[in-house]
Amino acid sequence: MVTSSAPGKVYLFGEHAVVYGEPAVPCAIERRARVTAEEIDEGLVVHAEDLQLDGFTVEYMDEGTDHPDVDAENSLLEAAMGYVNEAVKEVRDAADSPEAGFEIWIESDIPLGAGLGSSAAVACAAIDAGCRELGVELTPEEVADRAYRVEAAVQDGEASRADTFCSAMGGAVRVEGDDCRRLEGVGNLPFVIGYDGGAGDTGKLVAGVRELRGEYDFAADTVESIGDIVREGETVLGTGDTETLGELMDFNHGLLAALGVSARSLDTMVWAARDAGASGAKLTGAGGGGCIVALDETDAALTALKYTPGCDEAFRAALATEGVRAE
Repeated sequence: MVTSSAPGKVYLFGEHAVVYGEPAVPCAIERRARVTAEEIDEGLVVHAEDLQLDGFTVEYMDEGTDHPDVDAENSLLEAAMGYVNEAVKEVRDAADSPEAGFEIWIESDIPLGAGLGSSAAVACAAIDAGCRELGVELTPEEVADRAYRVEAAVQDGEASRADTFCSAMGGAVRVEGDDCRRLEGVGNLPFVIGYDGGAGDTGKLVAGVRELRGEYDFAADTVESIGDIVREGETVLGTGDTETLGELMDFNHGLLAALGVSARSLDTMVWAARDAGASGAKLTGAGGGGCIVALDETDAALTALKYTPGCDEAFRAALATEGVRAE
């Protein structure tokens, strides 16, 4: 029996645009998904009582059943199941053991579908734990590559490498297409996160941006402008200039809102953090609900978010310097 963990993430800049080859800078945060894998004779049994999807418990066996009997939104539940199933396929392939059976337990501090990279963290941790259980130790880069295949399979090819590379490597990373690298010299950033208690449908939101981008030239220009913000932000990272980083985050949020992926709850939290004096604030992840991230060295934005209608939870999150690891 082996347990591995991997961190969630927030985007400083670049979500959605990264799908079209523009750069993005996600940062790993110290909220983790932990996966324990034990080899069994055959099949797959999954226990996911801490997956944090409205507090439900999932227990299912891979015996040809279409869907567990759980009262939860189908798209999120099917995605959660899909990430685990595809991760197990990658483990079997990496270990050259196509018939290996597993019993898997998932515990996560990361809300599912909230924009904090829960699926990438679960995929990375599951691949690492499963491979170690079968006597195979992958490098973080290998875990990232296989976890990307998991997300691409579940998201019908719409995934980028950003979330999985960030979760596997830790720290702040830069992703542009297949060019992925860790950014050195980035110190801890004063992240404050607000969570509305909901979740966006990543597939639907990505498809909506694709449709808009295909129909209107200005939408395509908006996607390219997000890439320009990322390139400008790279020159500031590591300098300690949180004011400029915050301004660029504000621009990024405005462009994402123009693409239709924000939500009233996200905008309300963004403005609450800014009004409290945060250097900047934006949605993080696919949008449609979930989380915002702000930069604030004081406690003002954190306090303001705790009293903001529609904000279910507010917390600080340190930069996770370590990615996927055995526990």
